[in-house]
Amino acid sequence: MDRVLADGRLWSLTLESQYNMQKLILIKHSKPEMVEGKTSHDWPLSEEGRRRCTPLADLLKPHAPATIITSEEPKAFQTGELLSQALNIPVASAPDLQEHDRTNVPVMQTRDFISAMAHFFQNPRDLVLGLESADDVLHRIGHAIESTMAANPGRNVAIITHGTSQALFLNKQKNKAGFDWWRSMGLPSFVVMSWPDRVVETVVESVEPRQK
Repeated sequence: MDRVLADGRLWSLTLESQYNMQKLILIKHSKPEMVEGKTSHDWPLSEEGRRRCTPLADLLKPHAPATIITSEEPKAFQTGELLSQALNIPVASAPDLQEHDRTNVPVMQTRDFISAMAHFFQNPRDLVLGLESADDVLHRIGHAIESTMAANPGRNVAIITHGTSQALFLNKQKNKAGFDWWRSMGLPSFVVMSWPDRVVETVVESVEPRQK
């Protein structure tokens, strides 16, 4: 039997499915420590990055994640460990959620790096920077996210990944291009999407107050 909600809408099976929609909480890891002699893939969290995980956990709590899956990179898994402790939910790492492979790219000036990344997003089929094209990264992370969500039916899942990988997955969501996602999302930050329809519901670009 249908029943009337407080806002006047009729409860139905369709509406019930919307209320019970699974959530993907896609998190960009917290701030790492740059370690000389190591590529960014091996950087751990910085002390500031660890501190930021506390307000991040507070912001994530209302979205009720049931589990945390992270990339195998230290900064992502360490972010997951701190969130796991704060939210009292399990954490595990999984393959193929890592960042765009730029292990062969030397340190670049910020302006040059941003310019190269703009070219990377604009030419997804080409090997513009690093060892993977944008399409290579998207195929990899897309499959990893799909597999993770399928393995957790009916549960809200927090997946911790990286800036470029996340931006490619979010490309064209909420009418925002991949490069713009890459530029706007802080360390850490997150996006909440309903699943499997991938509607962006919440965007938190930073856990730090904006500078006036």
